Amino acid sequence: QLQASGGGLVQAGGSLRLSCAASARTFTDRAVGWFRQAPGREREFVASRWWNGSRTKIADSLKGRFTISRDIAKNTVYLQMNTLKPEDTAVYYCASGSRIIYSNLDVASSYNYWGQGTQVTVSS
Repeated sequence: QLQASGGGLVQAGGSLRLSCAASARTFTDRAVGWFRQAPGREREFVASRWWNGSRTKIADSLKGRFTISRDIAKNTVYLQMNTLKPEDTAVYYCASGSRIIYSNLDVASSYNYWGQGTQVTVSS
């Protein structure tokens, strides 16, 4: 029900915008988050936001480079990634969940719907 797209190969310093669209339901009253997992590493939180409202949460290490936004008309959440680095290489997953308090937006188990993931590769 969640379609993640927009990944690809980009050179270091470049940008990508990932999209997360809900195909069968809207994001109303839900939070939408992005997580990533690199080979041999644990899945880590990237960014999240509630669909209703404007508050967002970005991983501290990514602040200033990554932003999360939404398009209500398209029922889509975006992850804008700028100044990409080789260490950003990973499979990026979007997820949604309901009744998630702010302190738990970065906890993967808070989300009950997950997309299939989109590969982001940053070359040096």
